[in-house]
Amino acid sequence: MRILPHDQAVLDHVTARGAAIVGRAVDWAGINSGSRNGAGLAQMLDHLEAAAAPLAAEVVRVHTAGSTTIGDDGKVRAEAHADALKITMRPDAPVQVVLTGHYDTVFPGDSAFQTVTTRPDGALNGPGIADMKGGISVLLAALEAFETHPDKAGVGWTVLLSPDEEIGSPASAPLLAELGGRGHVGMTYEPALADGTLAGARKGSGNYHLIVAGKAAHAGRAFEEGANAVAGAAILAARLHALNGQREGVTINVAKIAGGGPLNVVADTAVIRFNVRVPDKAAAEWIEAAVRQIAAEPPFPGLSLDLHGGMTRAPKPMDASQSALFEAVRETGALLGQTIAWKPSGGVCEGNNLHAAGLPNIDTLGVLGGDIHSDQEFAWPASFVERAQLSALILCKIASGEIDAQKLKQLRLETM
Repeated sequence: MRILPHDQAVLDHVTARGAAIVGRAVDWAGINSGSRNGAGLAQMLDHLEAAAAPLAAEVVRVHTAGSTTIGDDGKVRAEAHADALKITMRPDAPVQVVLTGHYDTVFPGDSAFQTVTTRPDGALNGPGIADMKGGISVLLAALEAFETHPDKAGVGWTVLLSPDEEIGSPASAPLLAELGGRGHVGMTYEPALADGTLAGARKGSGNYHLIVAGKAAHAGRAFEEGANAVAGAAILAARLHALNGQREGVTINVAKIAGGGPLNVVADTAVIRFNVRVPDKAAAEWIEAAVRQIAAEPPFPGLSLDLHGGMTRAPKPMDASQSALFEAVRETGALLGQTIAWKPSGGVCEGNNLHAAGLPNIDTLGVLGGDIHSDQEFAWPASFVERAQLSALILCKIASGEIDAQKLKQLRLETM
């Protein structure tokens, strides 16, 4: 591969808009769009819709499915979610690229972390500046530039910007699955590591909530008439924790036990919340069976158990399609003087969903940064143009056929 004159024109388009690419991400990071901050999500959606308008594509808001949440009181409640934004260009083209990102962040509306500042070393520090408002700006910049390429007609693309990735994509998962099933290559804009390293193989993840129902009683006058849900939850949590080390690569994190009340009352409700991580499908099946067995056996009489949740994202191994795609991205990066490397990650993202639906994808094409999910989150300003150029050139090489998207898709289907 080499950079042709019309490829260079695309790259120059990105360079010319460098300040705007960074600037809009900074503006967006000043809008709190925590996953459950409905007003902030609505405001962010308005901004994204406006930013997509220059692409002259079809831009629609897509209603997302509701989900359920389990309160600390053990009650199951319905939860609504904000709309996703879908941007579509040339849906009938022979090659289809799916680009995804999320506009929610982990920072709730009352977070003290609300603005972007510049650190002494030049890095931008702000909520979502890397994860992933910076990534969305890079995504849009790459498409804006690619739309000037003479071979664009052979490539259609669809962007899905979701409102719920940080809570496991409960509402947008069906949309991701549908797009993954009909695309050839996926590009997702989670941040890369600070040195540009990409995530390769990813573990799968599951979130569970185990409701323990007991019987309240006075702790002094009628202790034996009660059934202590908190005590039962503690025993169950220990059983869950004991699964660690029983199968290579599988971890179980008991994150929270909620329940109980006054010291003189036998607790009648408790909720255990836990997460599992697995390296492959067989491990996912093993942990699912082990969890369900524990959840079927109350630790003492008088308790009943009700398990909610399950595997939310399947593992994403480095299969033949992923290996071939990563190699193509490495070669493309080399044309730009960018060294592309990758390593396994225990983290999960929309790339897991897309891969499970049959779509080979790179899911860390966003900006270079780090310390995400904390008030130290940062992104390097120079990486905005660099990463937008990388994505734009990938699209150019897909259009020219130098990256064979249809072959990559076939390789993925052969491993399903």
